[in-house]
Amino acid sequence: MKFSAPPQEPVKYVESLVWLPYHYVAGDYRAVYLRALKDKKILGSRCDKTGRVFVPPVINSPESFAPCSELVQVSDRGRITTFCIVNIPVIGRNLELPYVAASVLLDGADVPMFALIQECRVEEVHMGMRVEAVWKPDDQRQGDHEDILYFRPSQEPASGDWPRPL
Repeated sequence: MKFSAPPQEPVKYVESLVWLPYHYVAGDYRAVYLRALKDKKILGSRCDKTGRVFVPPVINSPESFAPCSELVQVSDRGRITTFCIVNIPVIGRNLELPYVAASVLLDGADVPMFALIQECRVEEVHMGMRVEAVWKPDDQRQGDHEDILYFRPSQEPASGDWPRPL
């Protein structure tokens, strides 16, 4: 193979189609978590050392490295810990701009999960806001992360204990 001299100008952009097939294997904890979503249940795992609950469940705590041997059900309601207003479209998602992406600390969990916030104006979203999951209809849930469509404001008032240390 014969190579020519390097280009005089640096390459700034390359357009190419890439095919990256993969097969995801959930593992025991994640498979139980995903099956529970089909029944509108959210599971976490409790750290044997610290008692902290991680959602989705993990086998070992990323903080203490201790086993998380107990699976526990947490609420599908929680509180927004932080959020951002998104004004840039995401390829593959058909969301009306702007929208809110937030960290939601579910009741009974100690680590927030990332979620979409809908059914309110972006100006109304705030840290500490109480939210609830909006689930797919019973006959459409399949046991995957898309079984929770998004979170919406609940009618619960924000409590005075916010923010709390995580």
